[in-house]
Amino acid sequence: MFSFLFKAKEKQKKSNRAIFGTMLAFGIVGLIASFVLAVEEFHLLKNPDAILSCSFNLVLNCAIVMKTWQATVFGFPNMFVGLIGFPIVITIALLGLSNVKFPRWFLIGAEIGIAFWTLFAYWLFFNSVYAIQVLCPWCLVVTFSMTILLATITRYNVMHDTFDIPKKANKQLKQLFEKDFDKLFVASWIVLLIMLVIIKFGDSLVA
Repeated sequence: MFSFLFKAKEKQKKSNRAIFGTMLAFGIVGLIASFVLAVEEFHLLKNPDAILSCSFNLVLNCAIVMKTWQATVFGFPNMFVGLIGFPIVITIALLGLSNVKFPRWFLIGAEIGIAFWTLFAYWLFFNSVYAIQVLCPWCLVVTFSMTILLATITRYNVMHDTFDIPKKANKQLKQLFEKDFDKLFVASWIVLLIMLVIIKFGDSLVA
């Protein structure tokens, strides 16, 4: 009995380390992308005709995207949101790796916050693909990072019964996560997005 409980506890610790380790990695990736975008924004402000490091052709061109209204939805460049938000995510990940026990309200708040900014990232993504019809490479990195961050915090919350859903439904949901169906869904979603981009732009991506 004690052996079973010990193994279950060790399995949970291992799972938590994987979750928060992934969160830390993509929090750092997102922060780097936001920082580079901020630097490029300053270059563009100093010289509107500057050729930025993330401008490869007419399709993959962050300079064009930065000049649209979607790039300053809140009245300031969007990347500043990342410069504020990703350090918070990194802090959460480090606390998680330190085995800090988070209060339920904090985890729900983190879920809502990450979900909101993930939806915002996807709003920008679909605007880039279908309205602006130009892609910002570093913005794609941020969108991918937010996708993984949402997946990790959701996995943690489901496995730790944060949402307090009915026991039967919670058990079934846990079984799906234990079988890594969430990872399969995320991978399929990423493949779908890549296909949408290829269908939309085709050879222009490398022209």
